[in-house]
Amino acid sequence: MRDHEPAQDRPGRRLSTKETAELLGVKPETVYAYVSRGLLSSRREPGGRASTFDTKEVEALARRNRREAVGTSGSANDMSVRTHLTLIEQDHYYFRGVDATELATRHSYEEVAEWLWTGRPAPGATFTAPEATVEVARRAVNALSEHASPIDRLRVAAIAAAAEDPLRFDLSEEAVLGTGRILIPTLVAALPAVGHDHEDGAPLAHRLWGRLTGHAPDEASLRVLNTALALLADHDLAASTLAVRVAASARAHAYAAVSAGLGVLEGPLHGAASGLVHRMLLDVLDQGTAVPVIADELRAGRRIPGLGHRLYTGEDPRARVLFDLLEQVPRAEPALLAARDIVATTARHAPLHANVDLALAVFTASSGMPATAGETIFAVARTAGWIAHALEEYGERPLRMRPSGHYAGPRPPQPMPE
Repeated sequence: MRDHEPAQDRPGRRLSTKETAELLGVKPETVYAYVSRGLLSSRREPGGRASTFDTKEVEALARRNRREAVGTSGSANDMSVRTHLTLIEQDHYYFRGVDATELATRHSYEEVAEWLWTGRPAPGATFTAPEATVEVARRAVNALSEHASPIDRLRVAAIAAAAEDPLRFDLSEEAVLGTGRILIPTLVAALPAVGHDHEDGAPLAHRLWGRLTGHAPDEASLRVLNTALALLADHDLAASTLAVRVAASARAHAYAAVSAGLGVLEGPLHGAASGLVHRMLLDVLDQGTAVPVIADELRAGRRIPGLGHRLYTGEDPRARVLFDLLEQVPRAEPALLAARDIVATTARHAPLHANVDLALAVFTASSGMPATAGETIFAVARTAGWIAHALEEYGERPLRMRPSGHYAGPRPPQPMPE
């Protein structure tokens, strides 16, 4: 047998980790990520310490990766991404096959995040961050202008936390999970406290409450906040999540991937939408009726925020859950009535249903929170989903998120400009 004969052509020969990585076009650590996800099996030969892999199994995975690459290399409008995380169909959505609304109402945000990340139950899960990391993030956030937006603060906190972590470039599953468990509480702790400050071991929703409002917390309101965080943890490939996967595809570390998501989230059509609804809701409460407020919005050529969702034909299931919980918060009643007035007034002309932004605005407006509070809740919540998608993308072929540009400029050769 010739020494230069390709390893995969030698009958019965198993591949080393290095050979497997080369055949798949990935780093060696990604090979082990494939193993942990059940995409590859490995074994150690008698007397050996290194893992080996079945040639046919590796080749089959390489062929599948190539097929998926072809399927995602067309136009950006035709891009699809294989994921095991969230399914949305028939006005319901599921996290790893489990009804997400049931998960959110029965479990803490931290437990739902762990389910998204690992697919394993994690009763009593808590997230804590090292004091040194929190202190660095707080100093960075405190240096910003008082006019900085919540997303400005969260992005700076994420960058500061990354700079404090010398192991941030470790993209193994264990390391990325550790990043998620540290980054999320760091983001919350770095925000300025405006109310009651819970200790670090408290549920994340309790810690976040004191960053959003000076009102004293009550159990019903804290339950709404926890459920909102859990409901918003992921929602398939929203624009911010796609940005996260593109960053992860380029093997940016998890902090950088989350920062990419936060950048997209600042747009008014994504995470900031609840702030627009919050302001509209206050106008309705001030005027006592939705009719003139809706008329002004339509006269200005604006779409009514808080209504309709391209993925749901009926009411957004996240809104339905939050509205039910808000019924148990007495001070939310005026805002709930105003929200129903908005839906009923608009329904005279368009069959639009409430979405999660309207429910979130009812919560923030009735809890003494600023209009930006919904954006903060959304960003903190969605960080769990971003970590899950980054982790999933690290197990895929690198740089696969590369659509082809369709050039529409002048054809060459063109004269050199004077």
